Amino acid sequence: MVEDIVDPRRLEPPYLLGEREMLDGWLDFHRVTLLLKCEGLTDAQRKHRPITTSLMSLHGLVRHMADVERGWFRKCIAREDIPWLWDYTGNDDADFAPIEGASWEADLAAWHAECDAARAAAKARGLDYKGERRGQAVSLRWVYTHMIEEYARHNGHADLIRELVDGAVGW
Repeated sequence: MVEDIVDPRRLEPPYLLGEREMLDGWLDFHRVTLLLKCEGLTDAQRKHRPITTSLMSLHGLVRHMADVERGWFRKCIAREDIPWLWDYTGNDDADFAPIEGASWEADLAAWHAECDAARAAAKARGLDYKGERRGQAVSLRWVYTHMIEEYARHNGHADLIRELVDGAVGW
């Protein structure tokens, strides 16, 4: 059982920071939380879907968040004309399934690359910068806030999945 792991990669931002530093800090905190939930498991454990009514697995959550990073930061904010990482034609859940033949190393590398690209896209712009999604303007500030919410929501899923996979709790 894992409880209250102190990991130098996962630190809460200080209480007093500027808005940008606070947003960056909390987003990175949640990124590392997802990573920690996946560490120390076998490939089969990361791919396991312990909730029979759900396609979610830890591996699938990493794939999902890679495309979420890509969509909000690269496609919306940086306005890059790039494809999604997975082909969603006929399968709205292609990031989650099928996953049996997916490579953890490749998908983890894709997630890291998307996080790095997201940081670069954000760093080059102010919080009031407006990207575009589905024909509507969206500020970088909104994207940061949404991404923190998105990770927090999925990290809650990851908490439950990890506990069901091997009994580990914490982080």
